[in-house]
Amino acid sequence: MKALSGQLLLICIVSTILFVSTGVAHADKSDEINHLLDFIAQSDCIYIRNGKEYSALEARDHIAGKYESVKWRIKTSETFISKIASSSSFSGKQYMIRCKEVEQTTEQWLSRELGNYRSRHQ
Repeated sequence: MKALSGQLLLICIVSTILFVSTGVAHADKSDEINHLLDFIAQSDCIYIRNGKEYSALEARDHIAGKYESVKWRIKTSETFISKIASSSSFSGKQYMIRCKEVEQTTEQWLSRELGNYRSRHQ
């Protein structure tokens, strides 16, 4: 009976630790993704999707809409960047961002900002 109580207690402790740590990781991912979406919206950059130019707010709305439909499958901020925010699901073409006449892939731009965000929040 004592052995069973000890095992039950151990299972409860391990389950609680796993639950809490999973929740923390999820919150961090959500904070990071929300920051990236805000970063897009607040930029003065031009977003280029399938050869057409869009405003920063249009870019944010498009990427947020894509994310909303599959967010249950996105486990990390890096996956959000690579699978949602970097290329067209239909054409496969890379999204581009032009800021102050410098054009780069959205993946490069957002990955750099994710690194900056993490540096500020550690």
